[in-house]
Amino acid sequence: MNDQATSRPDDPCRGLAPTDVLLVAQVFDGEPGCIAQARELADRFLSRLVAEWLAVLGEHTRSDLMLAVSELITNADRYSHGPYMLELEGDAERVSVTVYDSSTALPVLYSPDPGRLGGHGMEIVVALCDRVTAERVPVGKRIRAEFQLSS
Repeated sequence: MNDQATSRPDDPCRGLAPTDVLLVAQVFDGEPGCIAQARELADRFLSRLVAEWLAVLGEHTRSDLMLAVSELITNADRYSHGPYMLELEGDAERVSVTVYDSSTALPVLYSPDPGRLGGHGMEIVVALCDRVTAERVPVGKRIRAEFQLSS
């Protein structure tokens, strides 16, 4: 059984169905430029979702999702000791951003503290998305941020 940490457990939104979704994934090796490459992948993914799935993005959806990608990839880059993978999955109603990395340490969600240096990444991700889950998996851990899209 996997250890799991979940935000907003009362959220009725369930994970995306494994079929009938747009799915892209890319593995990063931690070389300089990986965070920018991950953001570019997310930007292309959202453009395809709008063009091919007729998804309607809210006023801040693109920027919120891009910031979540940046924070999750930065954490994977900083805290794992191996390659990490970004997976983007979505349809006209929702998008999930999933990052797999080799560290089994689940992220820590600190209480808001504007005086604290660092440690704000997960706080930001939780504030931006509709649901966040983090769980240990055989390769390390998986963190998934889910976004409901405008209709």
